[in-house]
Amino acid sequence: MPRTKGDHEARRRDVSEAVWRVLAAHGFGGLTMRAVAAELGATTGLLTHYFPAKRDLVAYALDLLARRSAARPRRPATTGLAAVRAALLDILPLTEEATASNRIWVSSWDVALADPELSADHARRYGQSRDTLRDLVAAAQERGELRAGDPADIAAGAQSFVLGLVVQALFNPSAFPPERQTALLDAQLAALRCAPPSEEPATLPPAGQDVRADRL
Repeated sequence: MPRTKGDHEARRRDVSEAVWRVLAAHGFGGLTMRAVAAELGATTGLLTHYFPAKRDLVAYALDLLARRSAARPRRPATTGLAAVRAALLDILPLTEEATASNRIWVSSWDVALADPELSADHARRYGQSRDTLRDLVAAAQERGELRAGDPADIAAGAQSFVLGLVVQALFNPSAFPPERQTALLDAQLAALRCAPPSEEPATLPPAGQDVRADRL
């Protein structure tokens, strides 16, 4: 009996789930045709219909990771500085699901860096994330909630900060629990806020009046 389009799509979904389970359990370091075939309960020969070479499997897994990450629930839409904060919190490993996703992302860096095309794809993804963050920063600046400056630079700094915090939290979760990650992010954002005007502007002494050193 010939296989139908529905059968083919169902098989592709099975393959996708098998790839994801291998990634979740072993990261990209354990992603092999043999591992996916074993997870699927099939032969490696069957997988060659989907992935003629190991690189095809890796490229598919990177795309699957990006799509899974994009589909992950996000914090409710907000505006201004609250939107910047929400976008950055969504990156951090604050939940079990976010931690698992970040572990896979970090494991993907090595394989992506080893392949110029895959590396370019990763750079594009992070660039798109920065562009989104840049627009949020610009909106917060317009509301007077963030200091003046190039929103692209501020976004790049904020993204770099949270990615570094991701690595710290993954390697030492006891030292960087969710509460501390959030507090560190809030401190970082506080440094970017507009400085409040001075309540008592400094005044100069009347002309000719002596200024004692112990008053300085």
